[in-house]
Amino acid sequence: MKSLSYLRISLFYSLLRPFSEYTRKRRMHLFKEWLNASTGEVLRVLDLGGCPEIWDFVERPMDITILNIPGENSERRSSSCHRFTYVEGDGCDVAFDDQSFDLVFTNSVIEHVGNEKRQEAFAREVRRLGRRYWVQTPSKYFPIEAHSGMPFWWFYPASWRQTLIERWRKKLPAWTEYIEGTRVLDVQRLKRLFPEATLKTERIFGFPKSYMLYTVSSLDGGVAASSQGLGSKARF
Repeated sequence: MKSLSYLRISLFYSLLRPFSEYTRKRRMHLFKEWLNASTGEVLRVLDLGGCPEIWDFVERPMDITILNIPGENSERRSSSCHRFTYVEGDGCDVAFDDQSFDLVFTNSVIEHVGNEKRQEAFAREVRRLGRRYWVQTPSKYFPIEAHSGMPFWWFYPASWRQTLIERWRKKLPAWTEYIEGTRVLDVQRLKRLFPEATLKTERIFGFPKSYMLYTVSSLDGGVAASSQGLGSKARF
C-alpha cells in the first residue's frame, strides 16, 4: 500500500515537472540578467542546498561550491562550463569565513531549514558568507502549493492541515515529514531577514509564484541593494 501511495506522489511530481522546469528556466533567465547587472566579478559561488543541473543555464564559467546536508549531495557529471566542489554541512551554521564567496545562491531552500530561529540563522549565513546574494522562495498565495500539491494549502485552518498530515503519515511517512517541515515565509518576514535586498515577485497568471531577494552592489562596500540593471524583459 505504501508503494502504491508513493507511486501516486511520483506520478503527481512527474506531471508537474514540465511546469516546474518552465518556471525554473524563466527564473534562471532573470538570474542571469541580474548577474550581468551586478557590480564586480562573480567567480566564486556558494550554492546552499543546490544541485549542479540548475547552473547549466549560466554560461559564465565559475567555481561553484554546493553545500548540502550529509547524504544529500550527488556528485553528478555536468556538461556545463563550471567547476563544482561538493561539501556537506548545515546551511544555518557554515564553516567558511565571512565573505568567502562573491555570491551566495539559494533556490527554494530557506522554507525547509526548520523553525523560525533556524530560518533566521540561515539568512544570517547567506548575508555573512557572500559579497552579494540571490535568494528564492515560494509564495503561499499561488493556487497550487508546490510541495503538497494541495490548492491553497496555507489557507486551511491549522487543524485541517494537521488532520490531513496525520492521515498521510500512515501511508507516506517520509513524504509527510517533508511536507510537515516546510515553512513558507511572507513578504514582511523576508524583508526583515534580508533588509538590504531588493525583493521581486515572480508571477504566473497574475498569481505570486515565488519571491526573489537579491543585492546588486557588493555588501562589503556598504552600498544598498539596487533594482537597476533588470531590463524590461525581466517580467515580475
